[in-house]
Amino acid sequence: MAENTQPDSDIVDRLLAGVDHGLDLVHDKVLRPIILAGRAIAYGLIIALAAVVLVIVLVIGSIRLLNVYVFSSHQWITYVAIGVLSMVAGFIIWRKRRPLTLRK
Repeated sequence: MAENTQPDSDIVDRLLAGVDHGLDLVHDKVLRPIILAGRAIAYGLIIALAAVVLVIVLVIGSIRLLNVYVFSSHQWITYVAIGVLSMVAGFIIWRKRRPLTLRK
């Protein structure tokens, strides 16, 4: 009887090894790219939101700094300076753009 149980356990071990190998293939080919894409999207959103918050805080801080310490009686100069800086940044970004046909 001991000889009959040995081949049965070999068959079970081979079947389980095959199932394990199949699950590893599915994980490597399907689930891993999905998990990596999800992580990239999540981290990208976190970085983008942190960058937006940082820009907003810097703009508000610079407006406050200029209003209080630099142009205390002439606040309109602060708004003109921030507007000019924003316009220059926009022009620089606009010059860096490429036509749609060259992007591909």
